[in-house]
Amino acid sequence: MLFKIIAVIIATVLIYGYQPLHAFWIPFGIIALGAVFVIEGVRVVPQQSAWVVERLGKFKEVLQPGLNIIIPFVDRVAYRHSLKEVPLDVPEQVCITKDNTQLAVDGLIYFQVTDPRLASYGTSDYVTAITQLAQTTLRSEVGKMELDQSLQSRDVINRQIVAVLDEAGRSWGVKVLRYEVKNLTPPEAILRAMQAQITAEREKRALIAKSEGEKQQEINLAEGEKQAAILTSEGQKQSAINKAQGEATALRVVADATAAAVEVVAAAMGKEGGQQAANLKIAQEYIAALGSLAKTNNTMIVPTNLADVASVVASAMTVLDRTRTGAKPA
Repeated sequence: MLFKIIAVIIATVLIYGYQPLHAFWIPFGIIALGAVFVIEGVRVVPQQSAWVVERLGKFKEVLQPGLNIIIPFVDRVAYRHSLKEVPLDVPEQVCITKDNTQLAVDGLIYFQVTDPRLASYGTSDYVTAITQLAQTTLRSEVGKMELDQSLQSRDVINRQIVAVLDEAGRSWGVKVLRYEVKNLTPPEAILRAMQAQITAEREKRALIAKSEGEKQQEINLAEGEKQAAILTSEGQKQSAINKAQGEATALRVVADATAAAVEVVAAAMGKEGGQQAANLKIAQEYIAALGSLAKTNNTMIVPTNLADVASVVASAMTVLDRTRTGAKPA
C-alpha cells in the first residue's frame, strides 16, 4: 500500500508539479503510473488456492488459480485460502467419563476449505471455531461413556465428532473430512489398577489353561488304559481260543493215533502168533511198571499173586479179547 501511494505521488508531481520540464517528465510519469497499475492490477493465484477480492470493502469475486486482473486502488485481495486438506492438532484436554473418571484426550482434525466466500465471512476464524467445537463435542461424547467403553470406542467417538463438525462447518465454508483420537490417557492410579486387572486376568487364563491341560492329560491316560485293557483282553481271548483249538486238535490227533494203534494191534492179534506176542508184550510192560514203582516209592502195594505173572497176563488178555469181540468184562 505504501508503495502504491508513493508511486501515485511521484507520478502526480512529475505530470503537474514541475512546469518548466513538463514536456520532458510526462512520459516518465505515464510509464510510472502504468507500472503501478500493472503491479497492482495483475494477480497470479497458485494452484489449490483461492483469493477473495473486495471492491470498496464489499465482496466482489473469488480469484481462481492462474492469471487474474483486478482494478487497482478499487479492488483488493482481502483473504487468501488454501484449498488443500489441512491437519489441525486439537490440544489435550481432560474429560470426565460417565463413571466420574478423568481422561486426558487429544486428537487431530483433517479439514478442507470448500467455499472461500463463507470461509472469509462465515466466521472470524474458522480454525479456532473448529478447534473449540471439536473440544466441546469430545467432552460431550466421552461424558456419555464409561471409562472401559470410551477406551474401546475410538471409532464411535471419531464418527460422532466428524458428524457434528461437518454440520457446523457448512456455514463456515469448511468440510471436516475426519477426526482421529490420538491419545486416551487415564490417571496414574487408574492405569495401575488396569495393569493389576490385566495381570490377574492373564493369571486366571493361565490357570484355566493349565487345568484344562491336566484334565485332557487325565482323559488321554484313562483312554489309553482303556484301550490297552481292551487290547489285552482281546489278546487273552484270542490266546485262549488258539490254545483250546490247539488242545482240541491234539486230542483229535491222539485219538486218531490211538484208534489206528488199536486197529493195528487187533489186526496183529488176529494173525498167527499174534496172541503169544501180545502175551509177551503185556508181561514185559507189567514187569517194567513194577520196576519203576520200586524206584520212585518207599512204600509199595503189590498184588497177592505177584509171582504168578502168567495169571496176570491171562487176565489182561481176557480183557483184550472181550474188548475186541465187543463184550463187557465181568
